[in-house]
Amino acid sequence: MGSLRGITVAVLVVQALLASVALVSAQGSSNRSRWQTLNGDVPFVIARGGFSGMFSDSSPAAYRLALLTGPTNVILWCDVQLSKDAAGICFPDLKLDNNSDITTVFPNKQKTYLVNGVATKGWFSVDYTLKDIGNVILNQGVFSRSNKFDGNNYPIMTVADTYTLLKPPGFWLNIQHNAFYAQHNLSMRNFVISLTRNVTVTVDYISSPEVAFLRSIAARFQRSTTKLVFRFLELDTVEPSTNLTYGSLLKNLTFVKTFASGIIVPKSYVWPVDSNLYLQPSTSVVLDAHKEGLEVFASDFTNDVPFSFNYSYDPVAEYLQFVDNGKFSVDGVISDFPITPSAAINCFAHLGRNASKQVDLLVISKNGASGDYPGCTDQAYTKAIQDGVDVIDCPVQMTKDGTPICLGSINLIDSTDVAQSSFSNLSKTIPEIMQGSGIFTFDMSWRDILSLTTAISSPQSEYKLFRNPKFKNVGKFLTLSEFLAMAKSASSLQGVLIAIENAAYLAEQGFGVTDAVFDALSEAGYDKQTAQKVMIQSSNSSVLMKFKGKSNYKLVYKVDEDIGGAQQASIDDIKSFASAVVISKDSVFPENNAFLTGVTDVVPRLQAANLSVYVHTFSNEFTSQAWDFFSDATVEVNSFHVGGLINGVITDFPETSDRWNRCLNKGDNTPGYMSPVQPGSLLQLVTAEYLPPAEAPNPYLTEADIAESPLPPVAAKTPTSSPSGAAPSPTSPNGQPKVAASVIVPPMAVLLAFCLLF
Repeated sequence: MGSLRGITVAVLVVQALLASVALVSAQGSSNRSRWQTLNGDVPFVIARGGFSGMFSDSSPAAYRLALLTGPTNVILWCDVQLSKDAAGICFPDLKLDNNSDITTVFPNKQKTYLVNGVATKGWFSVDYTLKDIGNVILNQGVFSRSNKFDGNNYPIMTVADTYTLLKPPGFWLNIQHNAFYAQHNLSMRNFVISLTRNVTVTVDYISSPEVAFLRSIAARFQRSTTKLVFRFLELDTVEPSTNLTYGSLLKNLTFVKTFASGIIVPKSYVWPVDSNLYLQPSTSVVLDAHKEGLEVFASDFTNDVPFSFNYSYDPVAEYLQFVDNGKFSVDGVISDFPITPSAAINCFAHLGRNASKQVDLLVISKNGASGDYPGCTDQAYTKAIQDGVDVIDCPVQMTKDGTPICLGSINLIDSTDVAQSSFSNLSKTIPEIMQGSGIFTFDMSWRDILSLTTAISSPQSEYKLFRNPKFKNVGKFLTLSEFLAMAKSASSLQGVLIAIENAAYLAEQGFGVTDAVFDALSEAGYDKQTAQKVMIQSSNSSVLMKFKGKSNYKLVYKVDEDIGGAQQASIDDIKSFASAVVISKDSVFPENNAFLTGVTDVVPRLQAANLSVYVHTFSNEFTSQAWDFFSDATVEVNSFHVGGLINGVITDFPETSDRWNRCLNKGDNTPGYMSPVQPGSLLQLVTAEYLPPAEAPNPYLTEADIAESPLPPVAAKTPTSSPSGAAPSPTSPNGQPKVAASVIVPPMAVLLAFCLLF
């Protein structure tokens, strides 16, 4: 097509992206119990348009990334379209305008054609010769995905070029619109037969939603290794050659078996969801097809489109539902993000709850399993324990009657319906605690707080990603004593983490939060036992100094801002009163516009001082992760531990991190997709015109950021409910005076070892 040089450059660039990944065969599950597929084989991973969740569908970069991150038998999917001169190209749709720049190359060339009886406008492949198409560049056709790679000028490839350039272990041709091309005097049948006669191209699968097309080529492939697969569309859609709905054809799989060896079904055919996106019982389609000797391939898998709430925004959990449910397994999955099913199938399937943890990574909850239930409720803590969390946390707040309770925020508006209750008149502004107004725990009694309705937190709601709406108001808040009793009865727990903030302000209002914590721990017997460790966390050194020397509790200092480094004096200061540090994800791998820019030296320098490093907050929603992690929370956790060498994660979805820790250390069989991403490498694939504006580096942590005056004595309570009238000096969000950190450019982040080849 006159663009092979561009193709070669694209391939080399993506090779550089994952140059550090030594890919090997993923054999984690293949040697376990027999799979419940048709023939007992490991399910296939089919990469739709390559790794189209990251790069332009059907681009050389997308295909190469799929080969690098998938299993050794990954199958590349090509949607075949025909040009005006009958050349076959790989492109996701018969209209070229959504996934390319054709509207710029050929403006005012829009046409209207009937497609399956529907008048459709666009730029169609049938109006352009292969030479014309050679001037067209691919771009990202899904608007929720990054367009930052569109400047790489990825060409549209012919079907033959795609195979000969990449030589994939498996090659799948999908023929979606044979009838349309026939209307334009183009024969898809002739193209397919001609291609398969080419000794340099091996086609493993050919699929189509058109019965007539598959029947027309069935005899040709009867003695061939190429398999024909019938693709089902929506149940009420009419198949054009039989005039039957796909729902009707699904009831006659015996007929399908006469011209196909397998079927593709939308994943909803197997596990339907209701109107609220909750799973319904599975259908019998997989078992029915297997009885007829048909393989079943499930489609429509993506990491960045909301799926059933039952999966808690974890795409690995969704794949496991299709391949490891104890009843059946599909024979393959068709995905835009092939790295995820590769891990699900070859590493996490058949693990079981008794699989041992492989590395020393502490999984600490954030308000319990607050991704599934309202935070700090009995339901959230119970779910966290069930999900394998190592440490459950209690952010301690004080009530008006002096009861220490577990609540993620001192502001009740964040976790209850208090703003819609009869207590809404208690709203006030306290600059020492937060900007804006709130309704605070210390202004309400424990009894009154219990009367409120709990509310789940949805931190990604701006992207319309809401958490578990069916259970958004369930659960009961706990006192600190109740929390400790629950933890003590859970033999699987390694310990508890008690977080204390705003202690200075509370003391001035007559609430001794540190004393309340001491008392509750003592009453629960935690000062006299060693079965579970106790961690006391605060962003105030004055709070941790209060505990120093008075117990064997582990003291954890929380850095309450993103940092690009830490001065040695600040590290020494932390070491004098704490044994662990909590930092943000951005303090390990800095981001710019959701792209990792490199790696800091914060973790190794803290660890060199014998300080454990825990990182927050790991969530499952893909919008909470950098693009580099492929919209997969498991990839993110893996990269932070294996690449960032952190000691623990703080997460609102403990199950994801716990499951990750059970698929490691397989010796020579360690799968390549468990290698960490290379921070900054993806950003290097963005061309200059698409680069986001440079951002100032995060500040260094200084000794002045840490030093604080001792906590004030607890004042006698007064009947007034208004805060002190004196205007305080500038404070940090935790209420303690602090000196602003100086801005010092950090050392050069670790960059990719390969030069870009544009």
